[in-house]
Amino acid sequence: MTTPHLARTPYRTLGRSGTVVFEQALGTMTFGSEADEPTSHAIIDFYVAAGGNLIDTADIYSAGRSEEIIGRWLAAHPSEAAGIVLATKGRFPTGPGPNEVGTSRRHLRTALESSLRRLGVEHIDLYQMHAWDAITPVDETLSFLDDAISAGKIGYYGFSNFTGWQLTKATMLAERRGWSAPVTLQPQYSLLVRGIEHEIVPAALDAGIGLLPWSPLGGGWLSGKYLRDVRPEGATRLGENPERGMEAWKQRNEDPRTWQIVDAVAEIAEAHGASSSQVALAWLVAQPGVTSVILGARSVEQMRDNLGAVELELTAEESEKLTAVSAPAIDDYPYGTPGRAQRHRGLSR
Repeated sequence: MTTPHLARTPYRTLGRSGTVVFEQALGTMTFGSEADEPTSHAIIDFYVAAGGNLIDTADIYSAGRSEEIIGRWLAAHPSEAAGIVLATKGRFPTGPGPNEVGTSRRHLRTALESSLRRLGVEHIDLYQMHAWDAITPVDETLSFLDDAISAGKIGYYGFSNFTGWQLTKATMLAERRGWSAPVTLQPQYSLLVRGIEHEIVPAALDAGIGLLPWSPLGGGWLSGKYLRDVRPEGATRLGENPERGMEAWKQRNEDPRTWQIVDAVAEIAEAHGASSSQVALAWLVAQPGVTSVILGARSVEQMRDNLGAVELELTAEESEKLTAVSAPAIDDYPYGTPGRAQRHRGLSR
């Protein structure tokens, strides 16, 4: 199999930990659903051969099949598996019972053991809470995670889909109790979705937490595969399954900001002889706090194109253009107060 020639293989520390990961992580939500096992294994082969070492999954991806597919690849490639930084998640329902969901000690104990079994390993490098649990006390969750680290079942832990206050509360509680601190946060983040820059990014930077953005291509919009006012068809997720999110597609299609961003990305891509996906990824990986962007793929061809972003260097002017055209709205209080707007214009009262 032909692998890409990378001018560099950039690695970064996993948040404030000492573990080093590739700046592009392999997301595996497609494994077992949109990518069958042979295709999934081929994607892993290609990713690892290109220098990638961070594989991210979750217990609910394809009802556990994603973890099983990864587990069989790890078992079949023991030498390569030794270099993999393995990440998974727990939180969402794994059964019909009232205790088969959430971040309680009871549910996480069974969820973690099940993930270890499906992955065929005794240790998971990064165990992530897939979302906030408003019912379980935070100290119960953090105490379990600290115990899991002490027991050698996980190396680190992180969160996904947390707000700024939730992230700060958990981080400060862990510090106050003397427990192991979180090292990562998985938020949705891309040129199209930058709302986390208001509170979540500052909270993560303050705590030394690394960001692992999911949906870095905005659900495919930043790849350039969607056309203005043209309903998706063919080999796209919405084309194959229109009910999946057609209403969201309509809203994004009707938003002028979407096409300003898509057009700017395409223009820069043409100047570099690169793909739109590569430009969008190159911008995102350079943002403050970003450790590694999570790339989902349904084929080796998609993974090959995405990995090409590692070779792409945007100029300062290009990065500034993308940042300006995609700037998130700050009209709402407290971000858009009159005083703040005047200060942004260099005025004072």
